[in-house]
Amino acid sequence: MIRRAKISEIPDILTITQACAQKMQDNGIFQWNEHYPNEKAFTTDVDRGELYVLEEDHKIIGAVVVSTWMDAEYEPIDWLTPNGNSTYIHRLCVHPKLQGKGYAQQLMDFAEGYSREQGFVSVRLDTFSQNLRNQRFYEQRGYQKLGDIFFPKQSEHPFHCYELVL
Repeated sequence: MIRRAKISEIPDILTITQACAQKMQDNGIFQWNEHYPNEKAFTTDVDRGELYVLEEDHKIIGAVVVSTWMDAEYEPIDWLTPNGNSTYIHRLCVHPKLQGKGYAQQLMDFAEGYSREQGFVSVRLDTFSQNLRNQRFYEQRGYQKLGDIFFPKQSEHPFHCYELVL
């Protein structure tokens, strides 16, 4: 079941993102760290009604943010569609013990379906240039790589921006 997250669930979500960060770091991927994702970001997501959780047996096993807010870092990208009618995916996570079972696909199916139902023309996101698994995941879903942005607090390496026209 996928539903909107509650503020009281942020500690559970942070436990998942911290486990994901550790797994990525163990694999030489320094995408998430002590600066990101953080409680402040998730609190803002909940306040905006944009954070969703995936539950199995009444336990949160993953999360995704489906936002209408375009971060300033995205402005230089030559997007496929005009700005103003897209959603943005952030902080997609599934607990490492449950990865590879299709849960991330479920979360993305939800995000894309929600975006389509609400009349948005595209879904946009970024993923770390050193995370080849994530790049394949999005490209297999039909996302097109459009350009690079940087988040200096996270890495010296770029993040690739992707867009899926709905």
